[in-house]
Amino acid sequence: MTKKEIEERKFRPAREEAHDAKKQLGTPQTQSAAYKLAFQDTDFLLREDLRPVRFQLELLKPQLLMDEAKIESTFVFYGSARIPEPDQVQARIDAATTPEQKRIAESLGAKARYYEEARKLARIAAEYPVNDAGCRHFVVCSGGGPSIMEAANRGAQDVGQTTIGMNIVLPHEQAPNPYVTPELSFQFHYFALRKMHFLLRARALAVFPGGFGTFDEMFELLTLIQTGKMKPIPILLFGKDFWTRVIDFEALADEGVISHSDLNLLTWVESAQDAWDAVRAFYQDGEAPGC
Repeated sequence: MTKKEIEERKFRPAREEAHDAKKQLGTPQTQSAAYKLAFQDTDFLLREDLRPVRFQLELLKPQLLMDEAKIESTFVFYGSARIPEPDQVQARIDAATTPEQKRIAESLGAKARYYEEARKLARIAAEYPVNDAGCRHFVVCSGGGPSIMEAANRGAQDVGQTTIGMNIVLPHEQAPNPYVTPELSFQFHYFALRKMHFLLRARALAVFPGGFGTFDEMFELLTLIQTGKMKPIPILLFGKDFWTRVIDFEALADEGVISHSDLNLLTWVESAQDAWDAVRAFYQDGEAPGC
């Protein structure tokens, strides 16, 4: 008998205790919040003092569920939540009521091809074979939202594979896109924990044109690799024209605030096949993924 089996027999499961705790007699004492089991007391768990506990719970829940699903590595997709899929472009342009709205709709519409490239790349990654131990690699993972994130989850679903969505609580109402596998649809309170889970299993990263969130997530990864906190992985930037217009990477190196060699962390691609070929080239001399 294993140590775990011994302990399970020795102590009554918390699930049973929690069930019985709800059947307490109605007295002033049992009706007080102080009498609730600590892990059933939501108001207690939401206290400022309990932030370290909430951090731990938010780290553990996705970790345990992905372990149980035998997800060994992921292919992470970052990108804008505003880029439309191709068949929505004209409708958005037609809906514009001012010249500025039309200009923005046309600009985003010009990037709609990246929705299709994200979807194609996700299909390729999602079909990476499961190994003999049942462990899965390059499982498609996104922020669980619309646009590029939706395209990634949708591509994995196209080929009948499970796919991860890591949503974040925002002030406005939202829901994960419909292509995320429900059992792998996670919701986070802390951006820091969400970003950690993006990278804990990441074996490759595709970055499409995006805004503040995309910049934040991409630069955190670049910093982790640059400082030796994380082993290098392929960082695939789609849309060189976009990226070099909004960020002058060469100027950063010329100014001396990064090294010219740091620019080698980035791989410029324009198509799903380019991206997958780059991933294969990166790992061709590496150890084959295992469990």
